Amino acid sequence: MLGLPSINIVDIIDIALVAALVYYIYRLVKGTNIILIFWALIILLIIWRATDMLGMRLLGAILSSIVSVGLIALIVIFQPEIRRFLLFVGTKTQLDESFFKRIKFWKHNIQGNKQTVNYEAYINACMHMSQSKTGALIVFKRRNEVDDLVTTGERIDALASSPLIEALFFKNSPLHDGAVIARGNAILAARCILPVTSRLDIDPNLGLRHRSAIGVTEQLDVLSVIVSEETGAISYALGGEIHHDISLVELRQALEKYEC
Repeated sequence: MLGLPSINIVDIIDIALVAALVYYIYRLVKGTNIILIFWALIILLIIWRATDMLGMRLLGAILSSIVSVGLIALIVIFQPEIRRFLLFVGTKTQLDESFFKRIKFWKHNIQGNKQTVNYEAYINACMHMSQSKTGALIVFKRRNEVDDLVTTGERIDALASSPLIEALFFKNSPLHDGAVIARGNAILAARCILPVTSRLDIDPNLGLRHRSAIGVTEQLDVLSVIVSEETGAISYALGGEIHHDISLVELRQALEKYEC
């Protein structure tokens, strides 16, 4: 009788890590054409391991050659997804600020004059643009740097105010196309170009503005706020997910919660 293989704590950790890796990769490619390649790779790897266990040397050698040569090709094909994965891991593994509430409290007491973010400027601007159905897209920096986004547009470096934001998105303004990049109380740049999501499972009625808002949050740890030009509805996107037709109260809660 064949004995069952022994399983120790290292094996359990190994299996858990592989499962987590597969899960995060699946999350990155879900809803895109890459998902078909993802499942094909999983099937190929299972067959390769099965042939190795069964002693099928010829088929195993062929599959081994395919995997070895295909590694470079996969790096080229999955270059955007690999970049997104590394950014995702880097963002998620950052220290949780809520874990250091006491340290933040002491720091806040030491820096008593620390400036707070004037969310009213953004909220009032979104309210007015919603009422006038002025299309807008504002990207709020969180943990990741946004220098690459800023360089695609016109540098502003001005204090955020409702009139300034509304003027930037006024339809006759030369800067109204593209996105505004904000960091705290500062407007960094306008007319910035954002990456567009390639997901296939989102609402087909969403326009380029909404798709760009989703796309930039897939690649960077930012929050993007959208005002629809057609309906005036306010939405926000975070982590590749969009929240439609939110109220001004919900907008404030999102900005405060995610510390934009």
